[in-house]
Amino acid sequence: MEKVIVYTHSDCLLKDNGPNHPERKERLGVVLEAIQGIEDIDIEIKSAPLAALENIALVHPQAHLSGVFSMIPTSGLVSVEQEPYADTFLCPSSKDAILRACGAGIAGAQSVMQGDSKRVFCAVRPPGHHAETTRVNGFCFVNNVAVTARYLQDTHQIKRVAIIDFDVHHGNGTQEIFYNDNSVLYGSIHEYPLFPGTGAETEIGLGNIFNAPISPGTNGVDFLKIFKSKVLANVDKFQPEVILLSAGFDAHRRDPLANINLESKDYFNITKEIVDIANRHCQGRIISFLEGGYDLAALAESVTEHLYGLQDSQPDQ
Repeated sequence: MEKVIVYTHSDCLLKDNGPNHPERKERLGVVLEAIQGIEDIDIEIKSAPLAALENIALVHPQAHLSGVFSMIPTSGLVSVEQEPYADTFLCPSSKDAILRACGAGIAGAQSVMQGDSKRVFCAVRPPGHHAETTRVNGFCFVNNVAVTARYLQDTHQIKRVAIIDFDVHHGNGTQEIFYNDNSVLYGSIHEYPLFPGTGAETEIGLGNIFNAPISPGTNGVDFLKIFKSKVLANVDKFQPEVILLSAGFDAHRRDPLANINLESKDYFNITKEIVDIANRHCQGRIISFLEGGYDLAALAESVTEHLYGLQDSQPDQ
């Protein structure tokens, strides 16, 4: 059984999106409470550092990032998107939250490459997988998983990184960043059609993009079958050196922003399948990032199942 390192920071709780916004601080609050309540997994909670701007610049041009940070208000909220999706906001505490969320992944990369642990979970917000190279989008400012992939390549000479995305929304940002780079495999299973509208099977990049769109109402059995055949089989062939996860938990049947019918336990099964591939090809190295998940009870349960899966053990019933 593997120790799981969790990177998080209280700065991520300060990011405010206003009343009734689905991406709220309580999401991270219930995740941390759930993690602290797990007694039969070896979990080490560590402080996420601020990401260095030169590392973020491996993905996002510094001029773009400076432009985003220049919009941060001294009070209240500022929307950084146009209608109809004007729901991505900056607040006075945004900068450090964004930098901690990205810094968690970089620290996680250091941990797995140094052998501190083979498994890392980044319990952070804001999420990242909708952020494109020069476009803020879908609650996301910096693409945390993409920056970590580039950091692994740049600093640790990793040649093949697989990014697996099981958030119910397609990671348009991650796909855009790596669309013409076959050193990174991006595989996503997501409800379709649904925001952001990308992720058709015909979007294949250089043969490194594998999209598995699923219909509203899909249950856990069918989800796992499609996930294994259309995403994981291709990851297995790719033989990655490190696996990164965009771990969204909004395909849960209780989630208000989607229409897929996973149960909390399904996230254990999903994670175990990924762990098996990691154990075969990349010395078990997995760095997982919290993305979506908007029903608080479902999120807490699902993250717990995910951590049991990462640890490579069965949860107590």
